[in-house]
Amino acid sequence: MLDKPQPSSNARLIKIDLDENSIGSNTPEVDHERKVAIFDLLEENVFELVAGPAGPYKLHISIAEHRLAFAVTASDADEPSATFLLSLNPFRNIVKDYFLICSSYFEAIKSAPSSKIEALDMTRRALHDEGSKLVIERLEGKIRMDEATSRRVFTLLCALHWKG
Repeated sequence: MLDKPQPSSNARLIKIDLDENSIGSNTPEVDHERKVAIFDLLEENVFELVAGPAGPYKLHISIAEHRLAFAVTASDADEPSATFLLSLNPFRNIVKDYFLICSSYFEAIKSAPSSKIEALDMTRRALHDEGSKLVIERLEGKIRMDEATSRRVFTLLCALHWKG
């Protein structure tokens, strides 16, 4: 078996901020998921600007002008090195479906049989995978990240309030 190439130790995020004005009023479960995603992202991630300064990086995620904004700043800089604005439209249905399934899942774990919980969890994971692939696709040519990082970034996107 071949060893997986290791990314540069600088191809990573060292700080993540979500715009407070973009975060909706979430359930305790969603707030917990967001905090866990940020913690996990900072513990282990692969994140690199395709064109721009080397990392490590700071990432600020917000909603700006009805678009998803990723402001990436090199760790030694004060101003963003790059800002990417992505249309929210490709994410809307996945996020909506993901929230519906998560709501059903969190309700089911209180009293539903394990078979129902497992089915909801499988659906939840499949939607999460779909969302993380969309994150990678939409940032292709701009930001390079691995699958685990994109899954956690998708969790953060779900924590934002979709205005408009």
